[in-house]
Amino acid sequence: MREIVVDTETTGLDPRDGHRLIEVACLELQNGVRSGVEYVSRINPERLVDPEAYAVHGISDADLVGAPVFAEMVADFLAFIGDDPLVIHNAEFDLRFINSELARTGHAAIPSTRAVDTLTMARRRFPGSPASLDALCRRFGIDTSARVKHGARLDAELLADVYLELTGGRQKGLSLTAETAVVVERRTAVVRVPRAPRPHAPTPAEAAAHAALVARIKGAIWLR
Repeated sequence: MREIVVDTETTGLDPRDGHRLIEVACLELQNGVRSGVEYVSRINPERLVDPEAYAVHGISDADLVGAPVFAEMVADFLAFIGDDPLVIHNAEFDLRFINSELARTGHAAIPSTRAVDTLTMARRRFPGSPASLDALCRRFGIDTSARVKHGARLDAELLADVYLELTGGRQKGLSLTAETAVVVERRTAVVRVPRAPRPHAPTPAEAAAHAALVARIKGAIWLR
């Protein structure tokens, strides 16, 4: 099964206020394992980045000079994601921006039903606990030391690891190949020699003692 882990960075918090996408990262999963195939692109938002957003992701206006506008990269983006499920943390936020850009370029919106929202998954699995991407990385012991600022590609990589933990902690790269080590338990055979059958018939002395005992018992069952 093919799934696409998606993360974005933006100029601000809401496209209804004129904010735009500035970066998108898509990582391919094949049967729950990262395949190494990815699509990452910065985007010229045709506007300035808000200082609050810059403080989060560290992508400046100068960093976006020469990047394609969304209309120039949308075909490649749509071709990469195809019709496959999209794994997104807080899917409502990212889809709102993606669909705003799609509407600007005359493309159909991506339905929310296509998104696998890891924020919702985490809240269901750990009710009442923090469910941010950072919190989930801490919970699952996922290394975030390389993450000084938010970035779509790095966040997508962390999200892929979190998603695998949320879906059962499958190990990356696990495959049943000819090179897979197989451990066989070897047991030493134990040879047992059967005992000779023991005699069960009473001796003459035992038979006489039993007969004397029975004779003293009134109504003994052995005499019936």
